[in-house]
Amino acid sequence: MKNKEPLSPHIQIYSWHISSLVSISHRITGIINIISITLICLWASLLLFGESYYIIIDLFLSSLIGKFIILILTWSFSFQILSEIRHLIMDFGYGFELKTTKITGLLVIFGSIFLTVVLYLVGKNFI
Repeated sequence: MKNKEPLSPHIQIYSWHISSLVSISHRITGIINIISITLICLWASLLLFGESYYIIIDLFLSSLIGKFIILILTWSFSFQILSEIRHLIMDFGYGFELKTTKITGLLVIFGSIFLTVVLYLVGKNFI
């Protein structure tokens, strides 16, 4: 006999919360960061084969698409760092109240955007 009414909330009736958005984004950025760290290490290891290999990747990163990728990776790393700080505070037993989780979730989201903008401005020597 099939149960027509599931015990857990289904995706169609489940309402999204800031905590679930931050949690899913934390996992996605973790995967992105592992892949990007691997690619950065491979890029740095191309120095062993000579300057010509290194210049090709440098030209790609100087393009508009490459700059966009660097900007996305900067956001990804800053989001991951702030989310890890949030998790560390929660590991100490603080911040489990509903209001606090909403505030810290929003701090992680907007803080990562703020850090990305600040790092971009520092990179452009505006700050």
